[in-house]
Amino acid sequence: MPPKHPTPPATRRHDHGPYPAHPPGRGRDRREPPAGQEAHRAHHHDPGPQDQPMTGGGPAGLTGLDEQRRAWVTDAWRHITTDRLRELIIGLVDVPSPTGDEGPLAAHIADTLGSAGCDARVQPVDDRQANAWARLTGDGTGPDLMLYAPIDTLTVGEESEDVPWIGPELRDDMRPRATVHGDLVTGLGASNPKGHAACVMMAAEAIRQSGVPLTGDLVAAFGAGGMPTNARPGGVRYNTGQGVGCSFLLEQGVWTDYAVIAKPGWTVSWDEVGLVWFEVTVPGLHTYVGSRHRLPYDNAIANAGTVALRLEEWFEKYALRHTGGTVAPQGVVASVRGGWPRMAATTPAACTLRVDLRIGPDTTPMRAKREFLAAVDAIREDTGIDVTAEMILAIPGTRTDPDSWVCRSAIAGWEALEDRPHEVIRGNSGATDANILRGRGVPTVRIGMPKVADAPFEIDFARGMNTVDVRAMERLTRHLVRTALDTVTRTRDEVEGEPS
Repeated sequence: MPPKHPTPPATRRHDHGPYPAHPPGRGRDRREPPAGQEAHRAHHHDPGPQDQPMTGGGPAGLTGLDEQRRAWVTDAWRHITTDRLRELIIGLVDVPSPTGDEGPLAAHIADTLGSAGCDARVQPVDDRQANAWARLTGDGTGPDLMLYAPIDTLTVGEESEDVPWIGPELRDDMRPRATVHGDLVTGLGASNPKGHAACVMMAAEAIRQSGVPLTGDLVAAFGAGGMPTNARPGGVRYNTGQGVGCSFLLEQGVWTDYAVIAKPGWTVSWDEVGLVWFEVTVPGLHTYVGSRHRLPYDNAIANAGTVALRLEEWFEKYALRHTGGTVAPQGVVASVRGGWPRMAATTPAACTLRVDLRIGPDTTPMRAKREFLAAVDAIREDTGIDVTAEMILAIPGTRTDPDSWVCRSAIAGWEALEDRPHEVIRGNSGATDANILRGRGVPTVRIGMPKVADAPFEIDFARGMNTVDVRAMERLTRHLVRTALDTVTRTRDEVEGEPS
């Protein structure tokens, strides 16, 4: 029986291996579902049993590979089990790793991979923060590939830092303690980022245990400081987040020809937004409630509310103007600071707002800065509030050529596993360490797991980050293994036409 979605014959491009320059499922031959449907299916998908049914092209997930690579991938897949994945994710969740304090988890990862026969190391960034990485060495004739995942959690898992901003209390899933519910595992960061890091670990273990002869090196890397945050209270370094660990890995020579980052979303992404942060200062008059009716009165807190509402309206228009390709850059007023909580009788002379504005790959930070400052100027003119703003952080958005080897190989793997044309998720506004990798010149694609949809509890934002399905982990790991073995078993000439 032919496949449900037969793949058009590949037009081989000289020196680029078996995948066409425009793979089936992209471009004019791609069958697109409605925009809302495609995003929903890729983000909220019950992976179901991860067995390997036969398709028109052979065992699911192997279509497009030659006979030798089919055998290698099949052999490596035999070492991937949901039991081992469950064991790995429980081990990761149970080691706290808030941004700036990833050292113990990096040591755990290196020890675990070392026990599986991988050459694994801890790379300290300072006395509290560290990366981990492992290398499976090839014979030097092929391209090197990095499978990458960050390891710090978005929140801390302690009431002293998280409550009340995360909610009135810490639920069990918000703590660094794993709980198993059948195929689901919950706990702080169980899906994002730790479930994805566990898949990278499992992929490295499986390839190492299979003994496949490699031409290029396979690097499994785990970066500290991947979350969009500056230093937490008590930190001695201000730059503990924003991709600092990934940047340090590359700076210190842990470099490859290509990279695949494991982060949420069951699709292959080759571009993503960057971000710029602004501090918006709203002025007022320092005065006393007992003198409000007798002295000039201008409340910075009330003014800040007016400015925040105007910015929220502007963000919606900004997103519409900049939506294109796979991105729809958003903005948000994220925090407010002003006044003395201990002294409610007085008003402050200023109130500050923090803003995160996402930018597409074609928008430079300076262009975004000028556009935002123009919006602030308009608010000042319309309201009479002498508001000002300063850009305080900038990370450009990035794009990898979709004709790059790593993108074509990853898409071919996705289509083989799904037995249908690749489904692109559009309207994205999430940024990852892929921006750090691409910004340093490493062609990079992103692939990950969808948010769990079938659970015995409500899946809100936090539970989406903190709940993982081991069946989805198995599928992602199979994809990572296939993409890796499709790359680091070739010559450099095969993948990019480079001299061998």
